[in-house]
This record gives sequence, structure tokens and C-alpha cells, in this order.
Amino acid sequence: MLDRILAFLAMITLIGFLAILLWNVPRWDLGVVIAVTLLLAGWDFFSYYRSGRGGR
Repeated sequence: MLDRILAFLAMITLIGFLAILLWNVPRWDLGVVIAVTLLLAGWDFFSYYRSGRGGR
């Protein structure tokens, strides 16, 4: 259970950091890179726990 909480906090931290970055540097190409980054991180997060490897 602790691993899920820490993974969730890490995802929230990543989203917060990238949101601040995009807010201070409002460029469309950076927005595309941030969107791809969040999609890949989200896919990894959900596929890990859906496969049964995470959360014993």
C-alpha cells in the first residue's frame, strides 16, 4: 500500500513541476513535450498496477 501512495505522490509532484514549468514558459512546443511526458508516465503508472506486479 505504501508503494502506491508514494507512486501517487511522485505523479502529483511531476504534474505540479511540469505545470509550473509550462505556466512560466508558455510555448506550444514545450506543451507538446509535457503532454507526451505525462502520457508516458501515466501509462507506466497504470499499466504497472493493472498487470499485477505492483501492490502485493
